[in-house]
Amino acid sequence: MHVLFVCSGNVCRSVIAERLTRAVAAEHGLDDLTAESAGTRALVGFGVDPLAAQTITGLGADPSNFSARKLKPEMVSRADLVLAMTEQIRDHIIDLVPAARPRTFTLLEAYRVTKVSGARTIAQIDSARNDLALVGRENIADPVGLSSEKYCAVGDRIAETLVPLLLALHAPRDAGRTESGRPRLVLLPGGRIETPPWGIEPVRIGRHA
Repeated sequence: MHVLFVCSGNVCRSVIAERLTRAVAAEHGLDDLTAESAGTRALVGFGVDPLAAQTITGLGADPSNFSARKLKPEMVSRADLVLAMTEQIRDHIIDLVPAARPRTFTLLEAYRVTKVSGARTIAQIDSARNDLALVGRENIADPVGLSSEKYCAVGDRIAETLVPLLLALHAPRDAGRTESGRPRLVLLPGGRIETPPWGIEPVRIGRHA
């Protein structure tokens, strides 16, 4: 599964998500899970925002060797899943490539629908989202220009939604319960524990000292 993450400048939110996805793929041996990122108003050629780089490192991923890119239709077309950081960006992507609508969501939207519906495929997420429409915003705000604490909060929000989503889409059908029949637990940033409604292996994502 190839995932495209999109934000505005492509130096913060989408990069955090891209590099975290690569770390998850390496940690769990998911050879078919790949990721890239782009921005609708990208700072083309810029590296990762310094505070975003610290956030990526703190989440156990690698921020190096990155150059911001502007979103292009061919990037959307080759992605199996497109995750935007805001609803406005999601809608821009769909306007750019209308055929991508069934596989384009905000990150928070895809996570919520998957969690509530138990979806295990992108097609199932798309099928369920109309029945599970949320009155409210599902955006991850841009922390650029704000404090390091805001960057950490954004990084944690991305991690606690993205990691369970990725693992749910790669979970074997019998992975949701232990031998005793109890649901498996997922350890999230800050040590919080969640019992997911879909089957995934336990994972810890947290800040490295």
